[in-house]
Amino acid sequence: MIRFMTWVAVLSLALAGAPIFAAEGDGDAAAGKELFDTKCGICHNADNKDKKIGPGLQGVKDGKLPSGKDTTYANLLENLNKGGGGMPAFEKLITAEEKDDIIAYVKTL
Repeated sequence: MIRFMTWVAVLSLALAGAPIFAAEGDGDAAAGKELFDTKCGICHNADNKDKKIGPGLQGVKDGKLPSGKDTTYANLLENLNKGGGGMPAFEKLITAEEKDDIIAYVKTL
């Protein structure tokens, strides 16, 4: 019985350190900047709040999107996937990894 309990404890500790699903925010901000510059920078400023075609995104790291929503992974992903207000839906246009990279970058603005 002690061996079993030891095994369960060791397994529990091992699983606690190994995520079952990729955690949100696993993106590469440097790769995201490159993607942003080519796919998003046409419509959005990264270095100020001035509107281009879409709103400028400077200050997003402070907690609020230009829409007033909180700067969360879920909200940014929804914006990318669904678009809206003239922004195209990128759900099927870019990969999940590219979305994570863009989100990681946008969260630094």
